[in-house]
Amino acid sequence: MTAAHAVLTLARRGLLNPGSPLRVARQISVLRHWGYGLGGSLLSAAARSPSRVALIDSSGSLSYAALSSSALAMAGALRSSQGMGPGDRVGVLFDNGRDFVVSVAALSLLGADAVLINTGFSPTQVAAVVRDHGLRLVLDAPSLPLLPLPLSLPLLPPGRPGRTVVLTSGTTGTPKGARRPHPGGPGPLAAILDRIPVRAGSRMFIAAPLFHTWGYASLQLAIGLRATVVLSPRFSPASAASLVRSHGCSSVFAVPVMLSRLLEAGCALPGVRVVAVSGSALPGDLATRFMSVHGKVLYNLYGSTEVSWASVATPAELLRSPGTAGRPPRGTRLMVLSPSGSPVPPGIVGRIFVGNSMLFEGYTGGDLPAPAAVDGLLATGDLGRLDDSGLLTVVGRADDMVISGGENVFPSAVEDLLARLDGVREAAVVGVPDPEFGERLAAFVVRSPGATLSANDVRDHVRRLGARFAVPRDVHFVPSLPRTTTGKIIKRSLGELDR
Repeated sequence: MTAAHAVLTLARRGLLNPGSPLRVARQISVLRHWGYGLGGSLLSAAARSPSRVALIDSSGSLSYAALSSSALAMAGALRSSQGMGPGDRVGVLFDNGRDFVVSVAALSLLGADAVLINTGFSPTQVAAVVRDHGLRLVLDAPSLPLLPLPLSLPLLPPGRPGRTVVLTSGTTGTPKGARRPHPGGPGPLAAILDRIPVRAGSRMFIAAPLFHTWGYASLQLAIGLRATVVLSPRFSPASAASLVRSHGCSSVFAVPVMLSRLLEAGCALPGVRVVAVSGSALPGDLATRFMSVHGKVLYNLYGSTEVSWASVATPAELLRSPGTAGRPPRGTRLMVLSPSGSPVPPGIVGRIFVGNSMLFEGYTGGDLPAPAAVDGLLATGDLGRLDDSGLLTVVGRADDMVISGGENVFPSAVEDLLARLDGVREAAVVGVPDPEFGERLAAFVVRSPGATLSANDVRDHVRRLGARFAVPRDVHFVPSLPRTTTGKIIKRSLGELDR
């Protein structure tokens, strides 16, 4: 993205509107000294709009001035009582709320690395994260009252900017961490705003978990926009609809399964102009069903912890192709490559590679190999195809592809077919060992309430609409699908159920 286009994008979203000359000068000075990390962005927002409400959670509301003061106080306490400083790694273990925001901002101001820990981890998994990632401290609810607040402790910008470490897996065993880079300017903010039209100063409900890449990116976006962030520790359709209505939220940031739950519960999001989702694929016709209720408001961002964003699908693109991942924002390169590393023609499946200004800086927590790279682009680990107009469709993980009797089958294609079958609430498909064909497909189906769907109904539906070799030989009806706290289906657990 060129500097001119970045400025134009920021202006279109209201970030360059005129303000008090003194406050604008302070805002620029803060960014020059503290940078564009979460801590610097928070101080900058407080300098420009101190009285604006920054955050609303179950404990009430905080202005930008109050939120930045809390972050500075915690940073001082961590330095004076714990000796924390640049380069130290500290775990952050909170549900969505002010404690998470204050803690991560404080660590950013210290130059320390914040390791975002999944609140669904067991004590054993948390202990493994502490050990394998070299954490000096874990901030959680019991630990905060132990931190004495300093009376007066000047805090200067650290010589080393703090990093954020996002744990990329960990449903079983020890997760790996990905070091997120420190934003070098407003470019990353402009790149997302180029495709997702959120306005400065608006109210945003972030339903996605903040410890997840998408939830944390949404928080960074909100602070960069000097928006009001509305948070809730747990998602439910009724509470989400109530929060959006009572606080006048114009945008919602969520994961796809949350949209399914809202539709099932008949809970609408009144007055919302942007609903942005990421974290997993949009199944079946979820996009069009959601927009039939809410209008043309849905944006689907495809990315990963390693590459940040790759592409964004707009409402018009989702109406044209409900499963599309869209196209890359300006300044992002995306290619679909063959095994030899050459671009494949439109319509042909290949490996997805992405390059932008926020590629991750490597893994933590062990000696782990970096993703494959080609010409400055990183592999996402997914397979996909581009159409003639440049729209991307992700067909699944490279290691999820099933080879049955010599035929390549993508489970996501079968899942999309099952999502359109009456009586199916949700479904997942995996490959399981087969002595004759090498692998065979097994479908795990959750029936809609009151549905009397049979295994033959499932097979006949796929047989009518899909390829012969895509018909699942095994059909299991289960009460629910195992999911991570970010909404992803844990497919390896399904494979174990079939044995």
